[in-house]
Amino acid sequence: MTKYFALPIATDYWKPGENYLKLIFDAVEKRVANGDFVVLSEKALSTALGNIVNESSISPSLTAKLISSLWMRIGWGYFLGVLCHLGSRLRRRLREYPLEDGSRHKQLVLQQAGFLQALMWGSEGGIDGSNLPFSYVSLPLNKPNEVAELICKQIRLRLKKKVFVMIVDTDKTYAFRNFYFTTHPKPMAGIRSVGGLVSYIVGRLFKFRKRSTPIAVAGVRLQAEEALRIANIADRERGPGSGATVWDMAARFDVTLTGITWDILSQVEHNPIVLIRMAIERPQ
Repeated sequence: MTKYFALPIATDYWKPGENYLKLIFDAVEKRVANGDFVVLSEKALSTALGNIVNESSISPSLTAKLISSLWMRIGWGYFLGVLCHLGSRLRRRLREYPLEDGSRHKQLVLQQAGFLQALMWGSEGGIDGSNLPFSYVSLPLNKPNEVAELICKQIRLRLKKKVFVMIVDTDKTYAFRNFYFTTHPKPMAGIRSVGGLVSYIVGRLFKFRKRSTPIAVAGVRLQAEEALRIANIADRERGPGSGATVWDMAARFDVTLTGITWDILSQVEHNPIVLIRMAIERPQ
């Protein structure tokens, strides 16, 4: 089995409208080598591309309100939370699920990803509010393969390095023998996207092996198993940024769930890029 070294690369927080290609070039120019995997956070790319939504102006439907008040607080807070082996702190937070902000969030999920995804407790349809300020959430990339191909091509042209590019999301992929399935709506080829709620409950209930999800790979052909290994190494090295969930983020800075600001996020070390290299030589 191939062994890999990993090097997380800290950068400033990527805000909407920033030139993400230049940010990537500047970060990897003196570190990258031929054959490296440049593994990128989907969240960071979506944010830089402006693929985010401010939920504060959304008007929730009755369905969204019922999901927030009954399904989240009772279904997940008591029954499904235990069934899926969620920690006691998370279950307690779910029993106190925010009704107003939560209903707006569920409405966006209903519109963007559908009913089954809205029944998830977090990162529904790849829609996620962690590491974003106020009421902003990020959406999954519309064309992740095209983004990965562009980055790979530009690094090869500008830095003259034959690299491979992978885009990864923290949403988990579960493995049952050689069958890989995920809650994320747009995984790489070889991984099945099977209705968010169903995938999550089955994967958690039976404690199938779970790893971060590779969304797109450019410059090389990889089987799902190897891509999952690389994605998981990169995600472990990257860390949670300002917090793994909006609750963790708010607790860390002692603010409300929508009290995080751009300035707060800018003070936190972020590692949107991780270099992965085969174990012949550790990246410096």
